[in-house]
Amino acid sequence: MIPPKPAARPDRVSLRKYVRLFRKDILSAQPARLYRAWMAEFKTPFFRSFLVNQPDLVKTVLKDRPLDFPKSNRISEGLRPLLGNSVFLTNGAEWQKQRRIIDPAFEGGRLRETYPAMWAAAEAARDRLLAQAGQTIEIEAETSHAAADVIFRTLFSIPIEDATAQKVFHEFRSYQRSQPILNLAAFIPLPRLFPRFFRKDTRATARRIRRLITDLTEARQQAIAEGTAPNDLATKIMTTADPETGETFSAQEMVDQVAIFFLAGHETSASALAWALYLVATNPEWQTRIAEEAQGLTGNFSDVSILKISRDVFREALRLYPPVPMMVREASCPETFRNRPVPKGAQIVLSPWHLHRHERLWENPDGFDPARWQTENGKTCGREAYIPFSAGARVCTGAGFAMVEGPLLLSLLLRDLKVVALPERVPVPEAHLTVRTRDGIWLRLDKRA
Repeated sequence: MIPPKPAARPDRVSLRKYVRLFRKDILSAQPARLYRAWMAEFKTPFFRSFLVNQPDLVKTVLKDRPLDFPKSNRISEGLRPLLGNSVFLTNGAEWQKQRRIIDPAFEGGRLRETYPAMWAAAEAARDRLLAQAGQTIEIEAETSHAAADVIFRTLFSIPIEDATAQKVFHEFRSYQRSQPILNLAAFIPLPRLFPRFFRKDTRATARRIRRLITDLTEARQQAIAEGTAPNDLATKIMTTADPETGETFSAQEMVDQVAIFFLAGHETSASALAWALYLVATNPEWQTRIAEEAQGLTGNFSDVSILKISRDVFREALRLYPPVPMMVREASCPETFRNRPVPKGAQIVLSPWHLHRHERLWENPDGFDPARWQTENGKTCGREAYIPFSAGARVCTGAGFAMVEGPLLLSLLLRDLKVVALPERVPVPEAHLTVRTRDGIWLRLDKRA
């Protein structure tokens, strides 16, 4: 069975129709030729963009010359009410300073320290789902709950049941539904002082989230000053000084960073885990293999080394349904790609969605095949055409964190539960902020014998 994939639009449409399709779903707004093209150019009255799939050009943009291709402000415009000046949106010296402070919190040794909190969140998720065994449930809601719990436990040492954590979780779900990146500035270049016309609910939800995060951050600052702060990710980040300037994050800067940690860590992990559960529900032989492997789980960090099958399944879910389907960079100077002039200011679109399913690169590109990662094709494409967390200098800080969290949650859930797909309810992928589904992913839960 081929996993669901959104239908592509006709090859040529007017800008007006494209904007209308884009507002409905980013993925189905794109033509089918992008699954075969090395590069495609799009012209509008306001800007030119180039979608790049050729691996060596992707490498140029992300790894070889990242400073020449800074993040574009177009898509990020809609996220600023929530993310402010976070590491996800900044460029240049400010971004470099932020990474120098943040990166140490996510180094390999820190993953070992955060593993007990991940394990506790995974056990809590397993227990919630066991209580619903025998029922048909919408699994995206459950994976969102689990991913949020991981974030709160590892970042602030509080479970999702904490009152503030509950409020932040529910407000983030509202924010995702408000379609924040669908902003006029994504299509029309606007002066900085020109109003951005954010939706009323987008602004209001962002304000509420930032107030809640501010409360958490200020409480942690006080605990740090009193010497009573737990040794978690928030404490590590807030007490780390930039090795070049000696500066630490201000309270406002920390609010910005916590917002992107939650948005990136929660949204992307929830999306990937939900799709992984759906994929094994439709391929029960892989579900059985994960359950058998998971019998060796101990709750210790050594678990990471035994979850090989689970890791390959999770990687395959990230390939087919990369949580962030497109990334946009901007050419800071004139370039030539594939003998075509790329003017200064042009938008360079890197699409994990299309690159991961590219027909000239992958064998069986639309099929679910975790075994591919042990083949030569899978290993080659994994190095050259697999970027679920971006790549190079701007690779997601939490990539290693996610690749521990995802397989662990998947393994512990499937050790004790079976998930069964419903033939009459095939999920339809669509993307606004992340790759989710139009009407959710519905699965039946059974206790594993």
